[in-house]
Amino acid sequence: MRKEERKNPRSLFSVGNFFMFWLFAALVAGCSMLLFISGTGIPEEIIRHRAPAVFINIIILSTLLTAFDVLRRNFTVRRPVERILEGTRKIRQGDFTVRIEPVHLLNKQNEFDIIIDDLNAMTRELAGVETLRTDFISNVSHELKTPLSVIQNYATLLKAPGLSEEKRLDYAGTVMEASRRLSDLITNILRLNKLENQEIYPNKKVYDLGEQLCECLLYFESQWEKKGLEIETDLESDILIEADEEFLSLVWNNLFSNAVKFTDEGGAIGVSLHGEGPAAVVRIRDTGCGISPEIREHMFDKFYQGDTSHAAQGNGLGLALVKRVMDIMGGEVSVESRIGEGSTFTVRLNRYKKGKSS
Repeated sequence: MRKEERKNPRSLFSVGNFFMFWLFAALVAGCSMLLFISGTGIPEEIIRHRAPAVFINIIILSTLLTAFDVLRRNFTVRRPVERILEGTRKIRQGDFTVRIEPVHLLNKQNEFDIIIDDLNAMTRELAGVETLRTDFISNVSHELKTPLSVIQNYATLLKAPGLSEEKRLDYAGTVMEASRRLSDLITNILRLNKLENQEIYPNKKVYDLGEQLCECLLYFESQWEKKGLEIETDLESDILIEADEEFLSLVWNNLFSNAVKFTDEGGAIGVSLHGEGPAAVVRIRDTGCGISPEIREHMFDKFYQGDTSHAAQGNGLGLALVKRVMDIMGGEVSVESRIGEGSTFTVRLNRYKKGKSS
């Protein structure tokens, strides 16, 4: 038996406990008889004949009361404790599917039920974390392996003798693109890790949000022109915010990149900015493939990709970065989507007005 394994709790009906119960009953009976005799004027002859029967009856009654107390403790304490210990033992061994059945003594919730509810909630959280960890390892392994394989294969082709200048440039360009993807992946992992561990802090300043949206959108001009996408903008002027401009550029670049990536050729992308009360509201709309409810539920998790085939380039970190930046900036991000009709991402930020952010 391993040292860390716990021994089973001692039974309440062990030999030692059995003798202790009888000793306790005898003491109770003796004390009761002394009090009974000393406190009454019963003749000695009657006491001599009746005392043994009374003594035996008191022992029996005391034994029954003691046994009843033992049974009550066994039912109300020992059984729930054993159930909890069995569950925690399985959790300690890595089984996060364990769900401990509540006790519900006398059809009422008690302290053991509260402990069991907390343990069940903990195992559900641990199961979710374990799933994310497994997905993380699987996805990051795939994302690292893909560009590395491309680099290796095309580097081998570049070594071929008699390679034409055109093919050499083509292969070299592919190697550079794969290297860029690998670099972006590592950069995003480091950024997200720093954001989650609060190792970097926002450097806030007041600036025009509309101008930043235009600059970020123009960065993807070559990509939307290549796909023949129609760009529609509706940007209200003089919308000021107080935020970290570099942090928010991560948000807009990731949302614009996804809109271009998942919109078919000849489709449209719309960008709007309006002030709604104290908030600056940005909506980025596309006519792409849309997002199912199942994917929307996890799309802001790290390395989660709705496209499990990895046909679309990406590393599943973009929207996780968006969500984390919004949390730091005190903003909100949400999405509305229908399969085959496109998606609309909505970002809400506090608007700067009259010398302070409202």
